Amino acid sequence: MAEFLQLVFSGLTVGAVYALVALGFTLIYNASDVINFAQGDFVMIGGMGTVFLTAAGLALPVAAFIAIVAAVMVGLALHRFAIQPARGASPVALIMITIGASIFIRGVAQIVFDKQFHSLPAFSGSDPIHLGGATILPQSLWVMGGALVVVAGLYAFLEHTLLGKAVLATAANRLAARLVGINVTVILALAFGVSAAIGAVAGILVTPITLTRFDVGTLFALKGFAAAMLGGMGNPLGAVVGGLLIGLLETFGAGYLSSTYKDAVAFVAILLVLLFMPRGLFGGRSVERV
Repeated sequence: MAEFLQLVFSGLTVGAVYALVALGFTLIYNASDVINFAQGDFVMIGGMGTVFLTAAGLALPVAAFIAIVAAVMVGLALHRFAIQPARGASPVALIMITIGASIFIRGVAQIVFDKQFHSLPAFSGSDPIHLGGATILPQSLWVMGGALVVVAGLYAFLEHTLLGKAVLATAANRLAARLVGINVTVILALAFGVSAAIGAVAGILVTPITLTRFDVGTLFALKGFAAAMLGGMGNPLGAVVGGLLIGLLETFGAGYLSSTYKDAVAFVAILLVLLFMPRGLFGGRSVERV
């Protein structure tokens, strides 16, 4: 029982990070129909930026805030200089653009940062908490709690603010949104900025546990994409559930089978979803563009 609980705690921790990355995928997909494979690089920017800014002497909250702002600026630049000029391109072309942008971001990160692994100190100590015979690190509670706050904040933003409703309107029907006076270009840029901020927050929260490097975004992007597909691309609730499920499956696979195949779980999940549940567990949002 203790081993089972230990795996659950570990799975929920890593799954919460995948859920945040999947939320970024979902937000951009709903607003613009773009599957952004540079989403994982926002996680890297958040983690690496915070590491180097704290090493420069800034307090952790200040460093984290600046790193999030930097990620948002990169997200806005991605939309302005890569996605917007290619509007009207095929989905495959847009995917290739985001993959190219991801490669470019990683290349710049090697120059701005370095090629070494880095970590952050735990936010509230590293003494494990004992629960039911298992242990959980305080940082894991920060990860899960932070993910919960982000999900709740995103829900409140989309459902209870005019700007959030404009995002939903744009996702539902871009032409109708324009006709009622919504600046669709600004809303699409907002979606990229918010998704970048979510990714950066995930990177800051998880770096004290998993370390970070210039190229960690690739694996986070693939696993976040798998989570979004599993839950149903375009469904925010599905993104969260899919992320947690991928995290749990990955951890249980490593615990009861072999850690060698840990990273293969996400790819197997993608294949199974594409073969048997192409709309995911909760079904993708069916949106007809006019």
